[in-house]
Amino acid sequence: MKKILKVVLCIVLVLGVLIGGFLLLITHDFKDAVVEVSASAGDTDRNPYIVPTGKTMISAHRSGGGIAPENTLRAFKNCVESNGFAVDIFEFDLHITKDGQLILLHDSTFDRTSNSAEEFGQEGVLPSEKTYEELLTLNLGEHFTTDSGETPYKGLRGDEIPDDLKVVRLQDVFDYLEPYGHYSFIIEIKDGDDLGRSAADALYKTLKEYDMLSRAVIGTFHGEISAYMDETYPDMLRSAGIKEVVDFYFSSLLGIKHADDYYKFAALQIPDDDYVFKLGTSRLVNYAHKYNIAVQYWTINDPEDVRRLSSIGADAIMSDNPDMAYSVLRGDEAQ
Repeated sequence: MKKILKVVLCIVLVLGVLIGGFLLLITHDFKDAVVEVSASAGDTDRNPYIVPTGKTMISAHRSGGGIAPENTLRAFKNCVESNGFAVDIFEFDLHITKDGQLILLHDSTFDRTSNSAEEFGQEGVLPSEKTYEELLTLNLGEHFTTDSGETPYKGLRGDEIPDDLKVVRLQDVFDYLEPYGHYSFIIEIKDGDDLGRSAADALYKTLKEYDMLSRAVIGTFHGEISAYMDETYPDMLRSAGIKEVVDFYFSSLLGIKHADDYYKFAALQIPDDDYVFKLGTSRLVNYAHKYNIAVQYWTINDPEDVRRLSSIGADAIMSDNPDMAYSVLRGDEAQ
């Protein structure tokens, strides 16, 4: 019995050392020397979403959902028409409605952001269960709360709801932005399976119509939708899926060499360290740039994190508070 206990204890100790070493490895902040990316005129082969070191792009996450009701036209206006800050990229999420319209919404339902439960008499109504016209009755500012705790749009109903707080379609966003300049986009398809494939079809059609294919990187958490985009729309830029991120992480960690065309995605759209793995490292960014892949981090709402990720060569920072990110990254330019 004593021998058995000794063997078990040894096994437990070895496993503990191995597990501890593995956790230390994946959570370690690898501070490799940053491989500088410089501005190269006429470099047509370089991914346009890879920017010169120190010129990290600012992305309004959920269109700036920390300072205006998320994924609404008012959020876009808040960024575009501001005299105090500017953004380079708008990030937002898409669902497809019952009548095939692409609308902006982060969650699977409108419960968190609107008066949907009251309007439709039940919780959990999906965008695919309603037409665009039916969804126009919702107030998307219903639960928005300012930093001071105010709810300025709560209780608005019917004609009281401003158009820019109602459900907005993708083409409405593009139409509004058209006069204001050359913005880029990070767009996530939220639906999976057949709904996701229909959303991808509609998205590709809209991007082609507005000449936006080169200005948008499309993401999804659904592997079948990534595969569908690769097969059906190879000219539509996309970001890495979950399995691809894991594969990429360990390849970068171990310095594995791949063929130049091994990766099918144009960007990594990833957190810093939300899921145990420490993804916000110069080693990972350097490795990505080696394969012509842009690195875009979400959702970065702390000024120190913005500063640190920019210093390791991040190509874009997605923040709910793009005004804060602008102050950190462009403060000197604004003075």
